[in-house]
Amino acid sequence: MPLAYPLRTERLILRPLSMSDLPRHYEIFSNPDVVRFLYEEPFKLQGAREHLARRCKMELPKIEGEWLNLGVEVDGAGVLIGEVGVALVSDVHRQCEVGYLMDPAYAGHGYATEATAMMVELAFSALGAHRVAARLDARNRASSRLLERLGLRREGLFVENEFVKGEWTDEAVYAVLDTEWRRMRGPAPIVPSRS
Repeated sequence: MPLAYPLRTERLILRPLSMSDLPRHYEIFSNPDVVRFLYEEPFKLQGAREHLARRCKMELPKIEGEWLNLGVEVDGAGVLIGEVGVALVSDVHRQCEVGYLMDPAYAGHGYATEATAMMVELAFSALGAHRVAARLDARNRASSRLLERLGLRREGLFVENEFVKGEWTDEAVYAVLDTEWRRMRGPAPIVPSRS
């Protein structure tokens, strides 16, 4: 059963991305501060167009390595403020990964935390995950704090694990198990699961 869009949190709307999001997608991903800890350099317009086209999906991931990325809006504002995503990492081991990125102009309101919580919930409720992880550049303290607020624990630090933008970088891994998430968040809401 497909997801019923838009998904709603207390203050946010999460919805599929579309090519009409290109101006905001480009504005966000061309900001050097936004992509500082990502693999990509700031996008040129054509790069943003190609990147967005790959993200315009509506269905939950069905195969390992596939992502569902959703646009995030403040309810009633009608402006794309960022994106969140969930990936199926391992079907056998029931593992998923979440990711998130927000326009710094909307920082400090808890929007990224709220939207990412919905993606963790989707991983557990709709994808049947046993474990949800997030991987990040270890220098990104704001991202680490977001994950810690959600109740994910830091499970590892891989020293000089990746060569990104001309330098070796450390990678931190955070994760939470389904039983831990339920203890913190209560019973699962009714969310369609993968068929």
